[in-house]
Amino acid sequence: MKIKPLRAAKAIYSLAQLVRDPNKLGQVFEMADALAEPARLAEMVERLAKDPAKAAAMDERHRFRIDLPALRRLPEGTLGRVFAEHMIAEDLDPAALPDLEVTDRGSFFRAHLYDTHDIWHAVTGFRTDVFGEIGLQAFYLAQIGGPLPSLLLAVGFLRVALYEVEMGPKLMESVARGWRMGTEAQSFFGVHWDELWHLPMAEVRRRLAIENADVEAQGVTALAA
Repeated sequence: MKIKPLRAAKAIYSLAQLVRDPNKLGQVFEMADALAEPARLAEMVERLAKDPAKAAAMDERHRFRIDLPALRRLPEGTLGRVFAEHMIAEDLDPAALPDLEVTDRGSFFRAHLYDTHDIWHAVTGFRTDVFGEIGLQAFYLAQIGGPLPSLLLAVGFLRVALYEVEMGPKLMESVARGWRMGTEAQSFFGVHWDELWHLPMAEVRRRLAIENADVEAQGVTALAA
């Protein structure tokens, strides 16, 4: 289904703003909202629901609160501890992400991706700089698909083409790594991360089939490797 012209215009405007300044997080949210047309969202949910595990996750609608001080007190090397240290090192606040109301499969799909975005960063090892975000979007595209990861990857390519052509190889390395990891890993969607906080990060990565990821090159603490 084609996106309506007004929504397309809003998405393109956000894309242009992000090409100029990739750190404008608000424009990412604007782009996501523009692309979340009910009919298109329903199509994506229907496609994802063909996977029984994803369908079950969207019906269960499991959500959880992130308590960084409590996670910081967990043993060294655990998922929770590594995640908390990642958030602190990157000066990130879980409350900065939109807290979306969940009423159905579609709204859970969007809320769940917002709620767990920074956890995906920590587990995959991708930092929150431009190239880390690009790598994670390639991971999203491999795991979930949809228009938002594709447009955010386009932001990266346009940024390099117009302003930082010398960074082309680094961009391609990030995209290739994220895509490869996403195709090889178990599905991240619907994972009950709060039930895994106490496990060693290495064990979490082993379960999700990303234990061989080049995490140190992406800047995540070596304690997680």
